[in-house]
Amino acid sequence: MAYENIRLEKDGPIAVLTVDRPKALNALNSATFHEMDDAIRSLKDDTRALIVTGGGDKAFVAGADIAEMVTITAAQAREFSALGHHVFQSLENLPIPTIAAVNGFALGGGLELALGCDLIYASEKAKLGLPEVTLGVIPGFGGTQRLTRLVGRSRAKELLFTADRIDAARAKEIGLVLDVVPADKLMEHCRAVAARILKNGPLAVAQAKRVVEYGADQDLRSANELERQGFAVLFGSEDQREGMAAFLAKRPAAFQGK
Repeated sequence: MAYENIRLEKDGPIAVLTVDRPKALNALNSATFHEMDDAIRSLKDDTRALIVTGGGDKAFVAGADIAEMVTITAAQAREFSALGHHVFQSLENLPIPTIAAVNGFALGGGLELALGCDLIYASEKAKLGLPEVTLGVIPGFGGTQRLTRLVGRSRAKELLFTADRIDAARAKEIGLVLDVVPADKLMEHCRAVAARILKNGPLAVAQAKRVVEYGADQDLRSANELERQGFAVLFGSEDQREGMAAFLAKRPAAFQGK
């Protein structure tokens, strides 16, 4: 399918989803959300990692499209929020690792998009924040909740209440991003991380993602039970037999995702 607001490209088992509205600093509107939803659903089983980034050289995603939101009603706002939540939840629910390559401004909905990914890496020129309170609203696509779970309640409140934009170095310092790299090396870095992941058993990576995501919202006893079940279910898979046989034979494993 041809898209107007995004690009979806494949490089072997790695897919790259680029929000591509550079004149609007890649702001998220309803049309962009619908295209992202379609792109996520279109990913095939041969895709084993997804990198999300922004088009142009200024923004990852500078936020939701204020021009679209300025006149909407409370009921329409509820629908718009539900659409954003659906798309980011679909991204989070993918059984493959997702990597945000934050190449510029990641503000409001842009930071929320990054937070919907498993791993976040930023270029040195990135600026991140949730400035919604300056507009008289709050984040509407999961930002208040995912940010709190990532950096802690007090730090999240500080960013939410002040609407501060922080640079990439500060974002790494508080645990919001994992690494900061030169702008011209960002995609190379994210692809290298994806390549390291691809060496491992895809069923095991998917199960690790699942138990982390679902276990994070449970008490420790319940979360450990979830891990026990996830551990056991992988035994008997072809990947488990291949991985252990390869280890004993001192050779690289040839995983098939079965």
